[in-house]
Formats: sequence, structure tokens, C-alpha cells
Amino acid sequence: MPKDHHNTAADHHEKAAKSHRAAAEHHSKGDHEAGLRHSGEAQEHSKNAHQHSQDAHNKSALAAKK
Repeated sequence: MPKDHHNTAADHHEKAAKSHRAAAEHHSKGDHEAGLRHSGEAQEHSKNAHQHSQDAHNKSALAAKK
């Protein structure tokens, strides 16, 4: 179901944004180790969001052809 992929992608986008905000906060306080950890988490969530977005797009395109 494309909707499921869209919802999953949206969840990962939200998690990525939260991790980005946490990374920025830690970096601004000089806690670069925690900032880097949160940046890595944000990157992983962004990759997952991108994959689910592509899956949703592909499934929507297939459904439109039917």
C-alpha cells in the first residue's frame, strides 16, 4: 500500500528532524560527541524516509497504470 509507505516515510522524516534539532542543541553546548551521534541518527532516518518515499511513488505509479 502506497499510503503505508507514505506514513512510514513521514515518521522517518519527523524522527530525522528531531535528531537534527538534538544534534544542533548538543553542538551549541559544546557536546560534539552527542551531536555527532544525533547527526548519524538523523542521516539514517533520512535514508529510510527516502527509501519509503521512493517505494510509495513506485507503487502509486503502478496502481495508476491499472
